[in-house]
Amino acid sequence: MLRVGLTGGLGSGKSTVAAALRALGAHVIEADELGRELMEPGQNVYQQIVRVFGPEVVEPDARPGEGRLDRGRLAQMAFTEGRLDELNAIVHPAVIAAQQRWMDEVFRRDPQAVAVVESALIFEVERDARRRGESEGVLADWRNRFDRVIVLTAPEEVKVARYVDRVCTDPAKREAALADARVRLARQMPDAEKAARADFVIENTGDLAALRQRVVEIWARLKTESEKASGG
Repeated sequence: MLRVGLTGGLGSGKSTVAAALRALGAHVIEADELGRELMEPGQNVYQQIVRVFGPEVVEPDARPGEGRLDRGRLAQMAFTEGRLDELNAIVHPAVIAAQQRWMDEVFRRDPQAVAVVESALIFEVERDARRRGESEGVLADWRNRFDRVIVLTAPEEVKVARYVDRVCTDPAKREAALADARVRLARQMPDAEKAARADFVIENTGDLAALRQRVVEIWARLKTESEKASGG
């Protein structure tokens, strides 16, 4: 078995690489999707967010405990109003615990599996925990819980453009989306720092054929390593 982290800044192409790895045979889970599930009404994460951030983060006209989170308002409070650490302190431990349960189940069913966690913030989770003075625990040690880490890199302007093209369909809102992208990137570690701690680096310049070829090369090495580790 092999536990693999797939990470990179916003707009770096993680979803594309994750899909390619899944097609090759990897088991893949997306941290963002898992986070969204845990933030649904009825979940403990949802209840904690409402308690900490107040009822204004719930969509209006909903019955208590039933309204979905207003993600736009929550993002504004987190990124613009400086409350991202509060949000992450609620969401990250729950997401990581769910990822661990998922990996345990994957390996129970397939001891030679390659389990890939796609997450933008593998290194940032560790960094922020240590800044808070945590030297032990799952957050401070998150990078080391992966056997291998793949980092995607891309020029910052390319990443910004990809993000804006993905989230903004209204030209009138493009400037706001650009500003949002730069705020989010500012919270993430530079590519060079992540690459220095990675086992594999993929430079995503936009050449899809080259990207897929690099993924195939990495997959072959991951699969071989997993089989050897499992005695296959």
